[in-house]
Amino acid sequence: MDFAAITDIYKADSLFGRYITLEDIEPLLLLDSRKGKVGTIGNSVEGRALYSYTIGHGPFKILMWSQMHGNESTATKALFDLFDFFDSDASAQSLLDAFTFCFVPMLNPDGALRYTRENANSIDLNRDFINFSQPESRALANLFESFRPDFSFNLHDQRSIFGVGETGEPATLSFLAPAYNAEREINDTRKKAIEVIIAMNQSLQEIIPGKVGRFDDSFNPNCVGDNFQMKGCPTVLIESGHYPDDYNREFCRKLTFQSILAGIFQLNEIVVVDNVIEEYLIIPQNMMVFFDFGFKNVKINYDGKELITNFVAQYKEELIENKLFFNAYFADSANCDVYFSHESYEAEGALFQSESGLYPAVGEKANFMLGNQRFENGKRI
Repeated sequence: MDFAAITDIYKADSLFGRYITLEDIEPLLLLDSRKGKVGTIGNSVEGRALYSYTIGHGPFKILMWSQMHGNESTATKALFDLFDFFDSDASAQSLLDAFTFCFVPMLNPDGALRYTRENANSIDLNRDFINFSQPESRALANLFESFRPDFSFNLHDQRSIFGVGETGEPATLSFLAPAYNAEREINDTRKKAIEVIIAMNQSLQEIIPGKVGRFDDSFNPNCVGDNFQMKGCPTVLIESGHYPDDYNREFCRKLTFQSILAGIFQLNEIVVVDNVIEEYLIIPQNMMVFFDFGFKNVKINYDGKELITNFVAQYKEELIENKLFFNAYFADSANCDVYFSHESYEAEGALFQSESGLYPAVGEKANFMLGNQRFENGKRI
């Protein structure tokens, strides 16, 4: 199956960028052309609908949810691309015959509106699967118990700080078969999740070689993936990350869609994977090694002394009047044994100057001069 060709054809064009809210997806979900069934599994803290979308009639049940963290929207876009594929492509019929899918495309609509990780009560829903203190957590848990999935996909975004080990490659996508116990052992349930990850990784290596990571598998039963794995449901975590110059995550959206397709087809075809654990562990683990901007060999005046140094800047995603801005601020790299930059500038000893001083103060906006060259928001202009 040519997954890349499918993802080139199907795209919900009205969904674009990082700021995706319930208002954006609701009309797409309620289209008359949808083959599946739209329902609700509850309401958010502020009363917004938690929509579900069920399609297919096969015996094997797959559950997927996205935007559990409100500012993690890449997979939400990918899910609507997948819905269009299900509605329009003849090759999708075999999947709809084999599987029954249940999707929750936006579990945290309050957080999505605020562009925050947490919900309206400032609770991280992915740390609420013991207490179930929030209506969104309870809604997903109740859906899990009533739908009784045979497999789950937990869909997230990761920040641009993550790299593939110390290779200098960004972690454009990362996968995890969550642990089911503190010893992080691999039982049959976790092995099934690993087999799906291997299929997804193999598909992506043809397009983004070296840019796939493996997320940390420390056990935390408060996390939904660990909790579901512990209950015997194979669960895969997909973390959509950074690709060069793709801060809107439109290319990564395509890759996320492709990963989901590859995972579904693996479950459908039940391809036997040799040396499954070794293949999984070959995927390098994520490390926090990236900054958005790096500036090398910069002359600064510090305490009356001229020094040559390097410094870095990092974007903060800031919602201002319902528009998302990427604002660059100077950051601290002192605790990094190794780091890389998505954009790197060689100053060749040019003198740093900014409105606030003669050296880059951590937390200050990255607007400055290097010699006669001006930089605004981290970029040379």
